[in-house]
Amino acid sequence: MARAWCRSMERRRGMATLLAAVTSALPGSREPKYLRQRFVAELRDMLNARDVDLRDGPPIPCPPESTISIEVSSGALTLGAIDAVFDEGQCGFDPWDLQILQFARHLAALVMLIDRAQRSAILGPTGAPTRDHAPMLVGSSPAIRAVRGRMERVAATPFTVLIEGESGVGKELVARQIHELSPRREGPFVAVNCAAIVETLLEAELFGIEDRTATGVRGRRGKFEHAHEGTLFLDEVGDLSLAAQAKLLRAVQEMSVERVGGFGARPVDTRIIAATNQRLSDLVERGRFRLDLFHRLSGVEIIVPPLRDRQQDILELAEYFLDRHRGFRKLRLSQAAADALLAYEWPGNVRELQRVIERAVALADSDQLRLEDLPPALLDGYTDVLMPSLARRDSMRTWGSRYARMVVERCGNNKRKACRVLGISYHTLQAYLRFKPDQRAGMPPATRASAGKAARPQGHAQDHQPGGVPW
Repeated sequence: MARAWCRSMERRRGMATLLAAVTSALPGSREPKYLRQRFVAELRDMLNARDVDLRDGPPIPCPPESTISIEVSSGALTLGAIDAVFDEGQCGFDPWDLQILQFARHLAALVMLIDRAQRSAILGPTGAPTRDHAPMLVGSSPAIRAVRGRMERVAATPFTVLIEGESGVGKELVARQIHELSPRREGPFVAVNCAAIVETLLEAELFGIEDRTATGVRGRRGKFEHAHEGTLFLDEVGDLSLAAQAKLLRAVQEMSVERVGGFGARPVDTRIIAATNQRLSDLVERGRFRLDLFHRLSGVEIIVPPLRDRQQDILELAEYFLDRHRGFRKLRLSQAAADALLAYEWPGNVRELQRVIERAVALADSDQLRLEDLPPALLDGYTDVLMPSLARRDSMRTWGSRYARMVVERCGNNKRKACRVLGISYHTLQAYLRFKPDQRAGMPPATRASAGKAARPQGHAQDHQPGGVPW
């Protein structure tokens, strides 16, 4: 009994020590790695282990006899693992030790989440994003949440990643966040726009060139060597010529490069993340992309959806971009402008939305972003209907009559079916159809109000049904 009481005291003391180490490290954790290092040091002392590592990636499947490896997770998401290495013959755990480890793995999940948030600039040390890290991936739609979950899973692996999506969706942002969440976060992130590299300079840009290869040429490292122990981001890889693809394949395959004018290969340790705004599988079928390089790059795919397929993120992104410029100017989004943003197709995706908000911040003449502050191209077709109605001061009854006629036409002039779609009675529909949208145009306000009462369909208030259209 006394033994159990002593071990219980040790366990409580150990848990308190671990928790105190983490909470005391938080105020001074301006460097993301500091919190993790403090946690690992305290856990190593508590377990009396030779070495303890809190790392990304899954636990060791079959650890050696003197090693224990347990999973660190948050819900269904695996964050990493705790590896504890002991001296030979020391690894004999009793239930009390295992309880300490179970507590430690939950606290480790919190440490890793804070660590990742700081590294990806989701939460900087002052509560705001830092300039040193990639900005966060904004959005709460199911599509963007799926992208975030996939990023979390692939970040812990060393595998090559292929990111596909239209121009402007944020492929480089996804690549940067994968780098920030990966074990290579301390290494460089080197971005290369493959579409902008001149064919004759491709080898020198990617693989480097030796000194004095030609008159006046100075030797320099290529992008592969610059990204050593980090991540190399190859943007628009689908725009490379077939000859350039063959040169890239060799480097990706062997993870070594040979400088222009040099002799012998130089090994490099870098992770490849490729991106394209075209489907590489379609390019392979048309003979414009090498099948062997496609298989090398497409091990893990992340498809970033276009903005039109995640409409609920549009206003969240607009508010985010407005908030980024609060220091320069505070601007609120009006309801009319918000409706116009939602109605637009956004062919330029998030990049186009960012530029639209920047234009409004620069040119708006009030503290509110109004319909007139949006570019004409964005309002094309939208203002053709809305602005004339605003100028005429059309009533809700006028809009209701127009909409009822459109629904009847869409239902093949079947009025009973239109009534079910609109959620109103047949008598109310007839009143909407008899109403002339232009019969009150130009009336004085008082006359217009009295005309509205006379033209109001009978039984309207009691005819509205849940799920119908209120007018």
